[in-house]
Amino acid sequence: KELKCKNFVGGAGIVAEHINSLGAKCDFISVTGIDENADILQREMSFQEINFDLIQDETRPTTFKKRYIVENQKLFRVSKLEDHSLSKSKEEELIEKIKEFAKNATGIVISDFLYGVITPNVLKEVNRIAQNYNLPIFGDLQCSTQFGSLMKFNNFALLCPNEKEARMAIKDRELSLEALSKMLMQETNSRNLVMKLGAKGFISYGVNKKGEIFSQAFPSLVANPIDVTGAGDSLLAVMAIGLSLGENLFATSAIACCQAALAVKRMGNIPIKFEDLKQEIIKV
Repeated sequence: KELKCKNFVGGAGIVAEHINSLGAKCDFISVTGIDENADILQREMSFQEINFDLIQDETRPTTFKKRYIVENQKLFRVSKLEDHSLSKSKEEELIEKIKEFAKNATGIVISDFLYGVITPNVLKEVNRIAQNYNLPIFGDLQCSTQFGSLMKFNNFALLCPNEKEARMAIKDRELSLEALSKMLMQETNSRNLVMKLGAKGFISYGVNKKGEIFSQAFPSLVANPIDVTGAGDSLLAVMAIGLSLGENLFATSAIACCQAALAVKRMGNIPIKFEDLKQEIIKV
């Protein structure tokens, strides 16, 4: 018997909500179907006062994932989605919107779930737009259930893989974590990297003026998380805000560590408010 049902924004939408909730301005662009779930997303974005442009694609439903949970334990998930690449016309529409929003941006965040939106042409144009406006790009690619590789993200200011995604990109199961991270940065020419390690926290890697890679580990602050679903999204939001403003990598990572701790203490992927994050930092 179903006792309760709650809707949460996911995908790139929750990253936008985290950024907005922390006090930064975020313009959100994505692709939806023409259905009730698209209407729900629009209402939520409007409620959160996020500037958005959702391109409607009649060939796909709005991505919808339903998790079944008993006493905070996820039993299984049912997903309704289409992952074919965007048509040429939808690509062009998306690229035009990115050009429009880029004029007033300090950075571009790509949260790619490999459902066909971030096509090679879109990625190429995003890189060109970023170069034109001198904007850093922050990338996260979710390939836990889809096939993809981080190697398509080149010259980014930040990559946020987990160990599995990094090993899939490099195609190596034996390298040490340190060697794996450094190789991924070198192969993609990434300026910074956050290696997510699940319950162990994460490690941040950067490059100094001499071209040397340095690192710092940030252990998880929560021993018994309630729901780890939104940890990576909340971490990406903080890192994008901090680095786009020119803040120090490790200082930003420390704040992101507190943000992730807040995220896993709650059931569902809920945008975290600046005041809640501030109190968490003071407590730590």
